[in-house]
Formats: sequence, structure tokens, C-alpha cells
Amino acid sequence: MTLIDEATISATGNDQIDGDHVEFIQLVNQLDKADNPEFAQLFRLLHEHVVAHFERENQLMAQCGFPAESEHKSEHQRVLSEFKQFQSRVDKGLVGFGRAFVRERLPGWFAVHVATMDSKLASYIRQYQA
Repeated sequence: MTLIDEATISATGNDQIDGDHVEFIQLVNQLDKADNPEFAQLFRLLHEHVVAHFERENQLMAQCGFPAESEHKSEHQRVLSEFKQFQSRVDKGLVGFGRAFVRERLPGWFAVHVATMDSKLASYIRQYQA
């Protein structure tokens, strides 16, 4: 069983955003199955992925003048702040905190974020490009 079933996450229709989502899902699911030493390494990879993923979305929003850019960026900052806190705990060997974050927070947050914020962004980009 996987934490996030890729089939349950709707594609946004934007190749760049959807590609980042596939990578996010793969990393989260790998983390769920990882032993403690591997977990710490994979958590850092996920954290780095999320930083780059959000930066790409931030650039897309700026390029097209997305009206909800401020709200979307604020959500990115909130999640990055959580990641930073949990990364610090994982780095100290407190892997259980990281596991709880991955299992209990990320799947639900991700599903809602994709269905709302990212879908709206992708739709706006399509209209902007038309």
C-alpha cells in the first residue's frame, strides 16, 4: 500500500507542475517504506524537491501575473517552514517526527493543494497562454 496513490491525484494539465507532482508522490511513498538511515537521506531529498518545486511554481505565477499569487506563495512558505522544522528534528535523529509528518500531514495537504491551488494555477496559465 502507498501513502499517496498517484491515480487519486488529478493531473493539472501543466506538464511542469504534473511532473513535479509525480516526483513528490514517488518520494513520499519511498519515505513511507524506508528504514531509519534511509529515511533521513530521503527526507532531505524530499525537502530539496519541495523547495525547487515551489520555486518553479512561484516563477510560473510571476510570469503570468496569477491573481492569487500572494495566497499561493504564502501556502508555500507555510509548508516550507514546517519542512524546515521537521528537517531539523530528522537531522537530530528524531526520525519518528519526520515519519509522522510524512504519514499524517503530507498526503492530505498535497491532495487539497493540488485540487485547489495548483489546479487553479494551471487553468490560469492555460488561459494566459491562449
